[in-house]
Amino acid sequence: MKIVRTIAELRQHLSAYKHPAFVPTMGNLHEGHLSLLRQAKPLGDVLIASIFVNRLQFLPHEDFDTYPRTWEADCQALQAAGCDVLFAPGEQELYPEPQTYRVQPPAELADILEGHFRPGFFVGVSTVVMKLFACVQPRVAVFGQKDYQQLMVIRGMVRQFALPIAVLGVATLRAADGLALSSRNNYLTPLERAEAVHLSQSLQQMAQALRAGTLDIAALEQQTMVDLTARGWQPDYLAARRRADLQVPAADEVAALVQNDGLVLLGAARIGNTRLIDNLEI
Repeated sequence: MKIVRTIAELRQHLSAYKHPAFVPTMGNLHEGHLSLLRQAKPLGDVLIASIFVNRLQFLPHEDFDTYPRTWEADCQALQAAGCDVLFAPGEQELYPEPQTYRVQPPAELADILEGHFRPGFFVGVSTVVMKLFACVQPRVAVFGQKDYQQLMVIRGMVRQFALPIAVLGVATLRAADGLALSSRNNYLTPLERAEAVHLSQSLQQMAQALRAGTLDIAALEQQTMVDLTARGWQPDYLAARRRADLQVPAADEVAALVQNDGLVLLGAARIGNTRLIDNLEI
């Protein structure tokens, strides 16, 4: 595996290839990341991963400085997963001057759910992904569906800017008890880790209620929030939305959406000091 630190060296190395496949990451890799690499490997003639902790997508009070950085373990894992090139630029390389040009995704998609609780998050994500795409110039890019809203934002960006990139979403990888794999799971204490599965279980319970005929989305969301709060969580949202656009479904369309696999349930909640997200398509 070749490790590249500069954009110029990356472009020179990739000039020998025609169909790069790309998996962008922020490091602290787990099996979920490696599953993305395995999915991407046969889709190109060279497999590139990036490690870059993107300051633009962190709010001032969030964990940019303490975000887990596990360089040696990440390199070993990437090499074992078949990665050909690791692009690991420093901040000065990727942002040699203040990044005053930003990608602004539409408010109706980017300012709801995660965007409501983390203002500017999707501007930061879209901007760094656009810049990484410009550096790597992949033919295919692979992302995890755990970050469901992020995947929709990136797909919309690629579509509207007519980028010649196929964006592939890969199903969330989970631990044996159902907890979605996440770098932030490392923050959990043993007791919090045992409790953490209740976020995904809450989404499963919402799905069961909807399949049983529940039509009042707002009441279902509120009750699920109350139940999770009673367990000691601090939920930001537990929401049922249309898969097509992440908008709230009207009561008269809920049954049809459930029948035709048109809904997604999304949740974000804090247990202790750790904020987790998850989703479930139904």
